[in-house]
Amino acid sequence: MARDLDIYLAGEWTPGTGTETREVRSPGSGEHIANVPLASAGDIDRAVRAARHAQDDFRHWTAIERAALLHRIADAVADNIEEIARIQTLEQGKPYHEESLADIAEANQYFLNAAEDVKRLTGSVIPTSDRNKRMFTFHRPVGVWAAITPWNFPVTIPLEYIGPGLAAGNAVIAKPPDFTAWGLLELAKAFDAAGVPKGLVSIIPGGGDVGEALVTHDGIDAIGFTGSSTTGRRILSQMGIKRSVMEMSGNGPTIVTEDANLDAAAELTVFGARYNAGQVCCATEKVIVLESIHDEFVARALRHIERIVLGDPFDETTTMGPLNNQPTAHKMDRHVADAKERGATVLTGGKRAAGFPTDLYYEFTMIDRVPEDALVSREETFGPVLPIVSARDDEEAIAIAGRSDLGLQAAVFTSSLDKAFWYTDRIRAGTVVINDSTDFWETFQPFGGAAGTASGWGRGTIDDFTDLQTMVIDIGNVQ
Repeated sequence: MARDLDIYLAGEWTPGTGTETREVRSPGSGEHIANVPLASAGDIDRAVRAARHAQDDFRHWTAIERAALLHRIADAVADNIEEIARIQTLEQGKPYHEESLADIAEANQYFLNAAEDVKRLTGSVIPTSDRNKRMFTFHRPVGVWAAITPWNFPVTIPLEYIGPGLAAGNAVIAKPPDFTAWGLLELAKAFDAAGVPKGLVSIIPGGGDVGEALVTHDGIDAIGFTGSSTTGRRILSQMGIKRSVMEMSGNGPTIVTEDANLDAAAELTVFGARYNAGQVCCATEKVIVLESIHDEFVARALRHIERIVLGDPFDETTTMGPLNNQPTAHKMDRHVADAKERGATVLTGGKRAAGFPTDLYYEFTMIDRVPEDALVSREETFGPVLPIVSARDDEEAIAIAGRSDLGLQAAVFTSSLDKAFWYTDRIRAGTVVINDSTDFWETFQPFGGAAGTASGWGRGTIDDFTDLQTMVIDIGNVQ
């Protein structure tokens, strides 16, 4: 029986004043699992007013007090990890045992990291040319943040904003997608258990209209966005003069050089395209292989692909679950068809899998000899696909990687330290991972896009959630 959910509005559980609900179906089973109320304009205004009121007091809490609050939140989340993970698998589709449990355990780390970071967020004493002047800097909270987050990591990504946002003294209104909001709403029970002041955090599910209402609201001081570059551009055109952290699309280029450990490269690139069924902003979405090792790399990758178990996300043997939604599945269909039309060869997969409860289960797909103008090479596919592009030498590999306007996270496999630095100096990406998957992730990592690319800016560190204020004192005018 489907669960009727409430939204977490200004620290209270309520169905809100909206007239619409979203029916949520599990991508794994097709079962109707929940009904999510969609926020109204009045709900959003109430959340913003409550956030501003709560933040007026919270901004004066000491760093030690805010850190203690975050530790209490983490303790409350730790008591409910298995249930939150179960809900996430139900609504998102990722494997429970291999991925969801780890996701929610990691979620706690965002609160713990932020609690420790804020204790060490110090200002400075700046030299002046005037003997009577003393100059100091302080980190101040920005105010009220709106966090607009995607469906692929529906619990952890919002916490990348809520954790450091609260640590720095801000209020946060999070808008998850309406079809993957249940897990975050379940986690919000930890805010009550930890004693988070009412109004400081709200979780408001909704579609694009809710996001637009938040982005354009005069009471919102800053926007944190994780999602596609297309949606990001729309937000930027609407937000006006607001602070922002924007983490957008990636193309996950991986370069495999002639001196690489080929088996490690094959295993880890397959993992990078398989994890969460490829629905990751830093997924391995394009592998650029030097021509001299192409055939051997492909043979090894195929052996690792054979070990993938596509199936029920609650089955312990499953290593890859279904895609989350039809638009993503349709994009896979379109990108595979386009690559074939342009002369590429589908070596394995290439279609939706038969015999499952829904048609969102997609075979892991490897496509060889992909031309650079193919959609699967140029765009973010966001599915379980491993496109192989050949390069004659290192210079051509760099040129191919550099022709994308997406610069989030890249990888290089090489046994040469010289090549590791040579490639890193030339790849335009926020992070370059050497000898591991583009899906490498660490909660302490400053993660974000390279400047000037369509992957965004900001790193989600606690500094991003503060304003730097300068104080100047003239001690010569003191009586």
